[in-house]
Amino acid sequence: MILGTNDASTYESLVQEFIPRPIHTDQQLQAVQTRIDTLIDLERELTPDETDYLDLLGTLVWEYEQTLEAIPDIYGVDLLKVLVEDRGLRQKDLVPIFKAESIISDIFKGRRQLTTRHIQELAEYFAVSPAAFFPLNS
Repeated sequence: MILGTNDASTYESLVQEFIPRPIHTDQQLQAVQTRIDTLIDLERELTPDETDYLDLLGTLVWEYEQTLEAIPDIYGVDLLKVLVEDRGLRQKDLVPIFKAESIISDIFKGRRQLTTRHIQELAEYFAVSPAAFFPLNS
């Protein structure tokens, strides 16, 4: 029997099915995520041993994520550029919001600022909070 478990055989069987180890690669991360998804997708309440095992796997994922380079916070025009690129849009696709492609170009080049109306319409268009276009308060 393992000290601290409710049912040693259940916890042991979970560990034997998928041995938890520190994560060092994205491939290992994917394997752990798949195992986590399998447990979460059970159509019943998890046993205490399953919950403990899930907590352990979650801790391994968290520890791995702490080793990754932080994604910098972006906002405003930089966020807009990323959203446009990620969605494969062109400046002219945003004309309904900005009314003219020249305005979009000036905003992208830093010659003009986003207005409150632009921010409201961009937030709706991209389904993000308008706050995403303002810098975080430090």
